[in-house]
Amino acid sequence: MDIQEVIRNQVTANPVVLYMKGSPKFPQCGFSGLAVQILQACGVKELVAIDVLADPAIRDGIKQYANWPTIPQLYIKGEFVGGADIMRSLYEQGELQKMLQEAAN
Repeated sequence: MDIQEVIRNQVTANPVVLYMKGSPKFPQCGFSGLAVQILQACGVKELVAIDVLADPAIRDGIKQYANWPTIPQLYIKGEFVGGADIMRSLYEQGELQKMLQEAAN
């Protein structure tokens, strides 16, 4: 299985997936920390967090998968949402909460 298939399986098998640097308890960059805080503020209980620092193939592959150059990257129900700045904007508009609530149902 190539890395794109691995990523596709990860984002489609789980309702909420965050590719980040570090873990939710120990984020390794400010943007990853912000992304986790936003998801916590939305009340996300089931989050699959994938540490891109632990696997260089995932780190490179996820950038190609979404054609998005930066980490973190949020996926909800297999759909790419965006990075920390987009997450913040959607959260401030109340849109991210709706998307996550729909994913939980």
